Amino acid sequence: MKVLHLLSLSALLCISTLHAGQQLQIDTNALSVLKDMSETLATAKGVTFRSQSIHEVSAVTGQFITFFSVAEVALKRPDKLRARHGGDAPAFDFYYDGSSVSAIAPQTKVYSTSEAPGTIDGMLAGLRAETGIRFPSSPLLRSDPYAILSHNLISAVVVGSTRVDGIECNHLAFRSPGVNWEIWIDARTSLPRRLAVTFTDTPGFPRTVIDFSHWNLHPSLPNSSFVFHKPSGFRQIPFSAVLHSADR
Repeated sequence: MKVLHLLSLSALLCISTLHAGQQLQIDTNALSVLKDMSETLATAKGVTFRSQSIHEVSAVTGQFITFFSVAEVALKRPDKLRARHGGDAPAFDFYYDGSSVSAIAPQTKVYSTSEAPGTIDGMLAGLRAETGIRFPSSPLLRSDPYAILSHNLISAVVVGSTRVDGIECNHLAFRSPGVNWEIWIDARTSLPRRLAVTFTDTPGFPRTVIDFSHWNLHPSLPNSSFVFHKPSGFRQIPFSAVLHSADR
């Protein structure tokens, strides 16, 4: 009994030490750089950028298959978003006009339209709840990226200074429940240049890496550019199905 008591006490001390260590892993310098980036994005009324991504997707064989994709994204706060995807997987376009979301897979000639909340924040949260699909870069599109990115952090560290495509960046690393992620932030403009996400709550820990470029925080974005127009000859299917039909 005495031995068991000592073992239990030892376990409790280890757990307490672990929690204390987790608290010590929050570097305020990392949070400061992250907050500057978030404020840069949040204060922009309109944003456009391009991305190149590497996604690991689970296959029926039990291994991960690597897909390379490209995207062009346009955002107009508080209630407009457009994304056009291409690359290894079939092309996929997404529209949000403030009252509805539409998805279209041109190669399979299917589309879907559904009512949506009146803000980008509400729409992104509803999309994940409805389809179960999460977009690694979606926190950058929110009205308060810092609130999303800093929520429930287990650790935050400054890895150091490095370059992405010749641009000097601050390399930061973070851990949250279910996800480990890193971000490379332009030291001059406070804009994200690279994001790497490992989903630790998914078997095999799949990984996504996204490179960002061609940032424009003052684009000309007419409201009409976010409105979806159904192409002739396309078939309407449920919203979650059109996403999967494009292998997304």
